[in-house]
Amino acid sequence: MERFQPDLAALKDVRSVHLIAVCGTAMGALACILKEMGFIVTGSDQHVYPPMSDFLRSKGIRIFDGFKSAHLDGRPDLVVVGNAVTKDNEEVKTTQAMGLTFCSMPQAINRFVAAGKQQIVITGTHGKTTTSSFIAWMLYCAGLDPSFLIGGIVSDFGGNYRAGKGNWIVLEGDEYDTAFFDKGSKFLHYMPKAAILTSIEFDHADIFRDLAHVKQAFRAFIESMHTDSDLIAFDQDANIAELLPCAGSKVWSYGCRSESDWGLGSVRIEPPYTHFEVLRHGNHYAAFKTRMIGKHNLCNLLAGIASGERLHIDTATMAHALESFAGVRRRQEVRGVKNDIVVIDDFAHHPTAVKATVEAVQSFYSRRLIAIFEPRTNSSRRSVFQSIYPECFDAADMICIRQAPLLDKIPEDQRFSSERLVSDLQARGKSAHFFQDTENIIRFVCAQARPGDVLLIMSNGGFDNIHARLLENL
Repeated sequence: MERFQPDLAALKDVRSVHLIAVCGTAMGALACILKEMGFIVTGSDQHVYPPMSDFLRSKGIRIFDGFKSAHLDGRPDLVVVGNAVTKDNEEVKTTQAMGLTFCSMPQAINRFVAAGKQQIVITGTHGKTTTSSFIAWMLYCAGLDPSFLIGGIVSDFGGNYRAGKGNWIVLEGDEYDTAFFDKGSKFLHYMPKAAILTSIEFDHADIFRDLAHVKQAFRAFIESMHTDSDLIAFDQDANIAELLPCAGSKVWSYGCRSESDWGLGSVRIEPPYTHFEVLRHGNHYAAFKTRMIGKHNLCNLLAGIASGERLHIDTATMAHALESFAGVRRRQEVRGVKNDIVVIDDFAHHPTAVKATVEAVQSFYSRRLIAIFEPRTNSSRRSVFQSIYPECFDAADMICIRQAPLLDKIPEDQRFSSERLVSDLQARGKSAHFFQDTENIIRFVCAQARPGDVLLIMSNGGFDNIHARLLENL
């Protein structure tokens, strides 16, 4: 495995930093934090466009369009190379030719942003962003002034990063590879005082060969944790259970089992809140309420509560944080209501996330549910989940499936078929419909939707701004 790791410990007197591929969500957040810390920050990207370009410029960060050698004429003290950047990138070649020090994004985070802080790292195939966001909000409510860097926009903060002055930093630990020169997972660069492991499933089919390959990455993370750190692990995942014997750290379980260290008790839905009981070692710990919906989200919050107790946060503060937590944008986010039709945006794309989201929305709203799905990720555009997706929409009353975009980038024999998914859904007795483009989905849904319906739109991309266009045309 290719894994070159520059020695940043010896790097002194860094004043200027240049980020290659700065317009990514995490890279942009890193650029802003470095700027707030007093560094001179510049960045470049192939397609510089709003809103990220405007946002970065508003923070005083100079952004270059395209990758050119001239962008490095100022000889920055450090160059941070984004995950999508290849070794053939012109700025990468220039960096190496000039002998400039370079590193990956997680290396820069660990060296500069997280330096001297206690790290809480949230890992897992699902739920990382929501769990990370709640923990950051809970620490803030507790007056601990946390820093965080998260892969989604935390509604309570209006951003995905924060440079606090407290001792704690919350990091979303991604299993995706680090850079062209380091094919190890990003989370291997962090040194958690506490870590949460939500789930392990096969995903990222563009970099992982199979489930065993995914488990290999998580095993390396578990084994890297210090003996005096805490691992808070979901205990209803067989893949997690298989790896826990490798842990040298203290392990705390959470889930819905009677033997869970932290358990989910009774649940009651009273819109706009979900009321739930938390058990500790099988005994009543506290009762809380939240605007989050779905059992999967209650488990995410449960993991956060377990971490909060380890930090000695009292239940009254937890209760305030849970009740006020506004969630994460693009995670069951209500984008608007038109003619009593609710339009919800969600990031779900993996089959497990799609199924959990559809069931959660249906159980909370108890209305006719129209699910609209765009398979867009590197995994969902491949046939690896072709036979699994049909089972994920059972709770929906009507299903609209868009043709997967950018299929030309996937080998022909590995491509996902949206038409086959629709056929399989129809064979299960579902009202399912295939669409070649977004425009036809909008026309169809506007003709079919009626007052009282819920429209659940699932994609990890912009989906041609379908949410706003539906609200405009309903």
